[in-house]
Amino acid sequence: MRKARPVTTRISASGMALGMALGLAAALAGCTSSATHQQAPGPRRVSTPPPVPGGGLSPAQIRAAYNLGPLLHDGIDGRGQTIVIVDPFGSPTIGHDLAVFDQRFGLAPPPSLRVIQPAGPVARYRRTGNRTGAAGETTLDVEWAHVMAPDAKILLVETPTAEIEGRSGFPQIVTAEEYVIRHHLGGVISQSFGATEATFRSQAALLQLRAAYQLAARPGYRVTVVASTGDNGAAGPTYNLSSFFPTRQVSWPASDPLVTAVGGTQLDLARSGARLRPDVAWSGSGGGRSATFARPAYQAGVAGVTGGQRGIPDISMDASCGSSVVVYASYLAEPSWSTACGTSVAAPLFAGIVALADQAAGHTLGAINPALYAMAARHDPGIVDIRQGNNSWHFVSQGKTYTVRGFAARPGYDLVSGIGTVDAALFVPELARAAG
Repeated sequence: MRKARPVTTRISASGMALGMALGLAAALAGCTSSATHQQAPGPRRVSTPPPVPGGGLSPAQIRAAYNLGPLLHDGIDGRGQTIVIVDPFGSPTIGHDLAVFDQRFGLAPPPSLRVIQPAGPVARYRRTGNRTGAAGETTLDVEWAHVMAPDAKILLVETPTAEIEGRSGFPQIVTAEEYVIRHHLGGVISQSFGATEATFRSQAALLQLRAAYQLAARPGYRVTVVASTGDNGAAGPTYNLSSFFPTRQVSWPASDPLVTAVGGTQLDLARSGARLRPDVAWSGSGGGRSATFARPAYQAGVAGVTGGQRGIPDISMDASCGSSVVVYASYLAEPSWSTACGTSVAAPLFAGIVALADQAAGHTLGAINPALYAMAARHDPGIVDIRQGNNSWHFVSQGKTYTVRGFAARPGYDLVSGIGTVDAALFVPELARAAG
């Protein structure tokens, strides 16, 4: 097969600051109401997925890479679960785009795709950088969470304000997530956004925004919250997004001890999805030690790596632009296939894995970090160690080149890949038992 040259887009995990720069023109106007229900039509069934349009990894390749086949064969497909995806602004065409994506790859539609706006109505879609970037992020999150847990319901929660850096956009996100949690609307929340800890005006300002995560961890709710760690390695964007801090930084909410931080790896796969070599840590994977949060009890066993601070990531999934995934979008003037990369891929992939574990356990699992580190300490075979790669970051500012020295992958826990990645057929039942 001749591989088409992909138009690769890194969807930023720090407020979508890089946008959805697909190199395509104009966008479709439109809007999504605060109470719409979007149901994809039935797909055209095919026995073998057609060639991937525009390059990138296909659903079949990713499923094979993470060994989802045995689970799906046994009916562990997310049935009865709801994945909550939170995105500023959302996408005006997400229902149609998911239907086209599913039809192209022979996937059944989700039982439901609902869109809500509990923090206030989102303004009508316009072709601005923030709005096209947000639509791209939403498209990626929904399509790839669905790939991993195809029979889970999807609840897209749109917020009306851009999340850039610092506190911007987070009050609305907190309001929306508290609404979801209090009304028991889903068992896992996927967040592909974050802000460098140092861009908050104070630690107190950041800590005031934790209410949704504290609520999610309470016994009466038991909601798992995951977040991407960012796409700038050990560095972090400054508030104006024009440069980076010259010292190591991490992003929040990934750094929150109540959140499962998902870092990034690079896959090297055959067309079948079989690995040609072991995964390596992606150089852009956010990771390091929090300046805000002390080391939580569940990381006591890796204190030699984290020191006295909260270390991230906790776990990793595909994120590299060298192993980008295919997406379909029609909010552009010309509906098109393209590819996407970044830890914005990793977060919805892992949210889908959590939905499978919720189904296997028969109930939602809530805060899973203590279980993850207990599994790693036992060397459960569902956790696959990452032993190569680092996340040092290089940038130029005012004509001067800077290097933020990152962390190297190593046997066991490290600050670029966490405890490693997953073999889903083994990991899902292990997590269901450990967190149940």
